[in-house]
Amino acid sequence: MTYRKKGCFNSAVVYGRNQVFELIRANKRSINKIMISKTAKGTIISNIVNLAKQKKISIYIVPSKKLKKEFQHSHGVIAEVSSTKYIELSDLTKKLKNHTDQLLVILDSIKDPNNLGAIIRNCVAFNVDGVIIPKWRAAGINETISRSSAGAVEHIRISRVANINQTITFLKEHGFWIIGADNSGQTLEAVNLPPFPIALIIGSEGFGLQNLIKRNCDFLISIPQNNTISSLNASCASSIILYEISKIRKQLFSNLKK
Repeated sequence: MTYRKKGCFNSAVVYGRNQVFELIRANKRSINKIMISKTAKGTIISNIVNLAKQKKISIYIVPSKKLKKEFQHSHGVIAEVSSTKYIELSDLTKKLKNHTDQLLVILDSIKDPNNLGAIIRNCVAFNVDGVIIPKWRAAGINETISRSSAGAVEHIRISRVANINQTITFLKEHGFWIIGADNSGQTLEAVNLPPFPIALIIGSEGFGLQNLIKRNCDFLISIPQNNTISSLNASCASSIILYEISKIRKQLFSNLKK
């Protein structure tokens, strides 16, 4: 979980055992120090201490009451870090310029932090190169998302943009095919995916893709399912679609290497 310190614009704290461990392991953000409760025990604590020592990060053992007073759900571990940084969209595409199998995920108005965290975790699991989220009417990266992603936010580039449709245009100009997840689309079993690079758009929990975004997609895909329920939630849908895309991606690019 991430929490901005009062009166400080350049530092924040990440708390929670798994979150702090993934933070250190990712090695993406500058860690000023780690505070561990005197009563905190277990394998994950030992792993945090050992990894922090390897990376020469200062460790402070503090009374448990001190941590509980400010952070009731810290589970005995707090790391003071630099604030979360979003990557500019142009910088994201530059970093991926030489990758032939680029895969991005665009999230259209995902407002539930737990859903956003779960989707980001899915993206890391299936080797997505970057996640794009809107600045308005959507959740940003915060402590809830850090927790629900189980630290996965530390392992992926995240860009925050003002306008999704302008982003689609920009990505098309850079050679991306845009795929929208929507109930009106062809089923995953029936569609022939376009060549990479690909940007997959996942719509909001209650309303799916916005109409203009839907029209700007090159392809619409859906998940075949029983009609007993209206639809899967965004995080479940993303895991299924990303798994299917990852299979095609792996097969395609492993064949090219032969």
